[in-house]
Amino acid sequence: MLATNRAFYDAFEARDLDRMSDIWEHSDRVLCTHPGWATLRGWGQISASWVALFSGAQHLQFILTDERVRLRGPVAWVTVDENLIGQQTGQTVAALNLFHRVDGEWLLWCHHGSAVAPRPPRSAEP
Repeated sequence: MLATNRAFYDAFEARDLDRMSDIWEHSDRVLCTHPGWATLRGWGQISASWVALFSGAQHLQFILTDERVRLRGPVAWVTVDENLIGQQTGQTVAALNLFHRVDGEWLLWCHHGSAVAPRPPRSAEP
């Protein structure tokens, strides 16, 4: 299960559409919310988003922290902090990835990423 979650981020870093496609369920029920985007519904919209993201100039590296997995039968969910490092940005995204097992294979059917607001600076007063 964790291997499939890591494969998702490896495909993202490599900008590999084929590998990303292999990870996702290809149906109308899949959902994806990229930080700052409206929720995308269905494999057609989601695959188009990966084409757009992978075609952009910004290359991102993920450092995953606070990764936690829960399993319930054929369903698993991973919560993780995506610490993004890029040429023009650095930020943390809180993510939820939902998977289900089909014929022994874990497939992603929902990804939700929400940018974490920076902490306000500490006051100089005691």
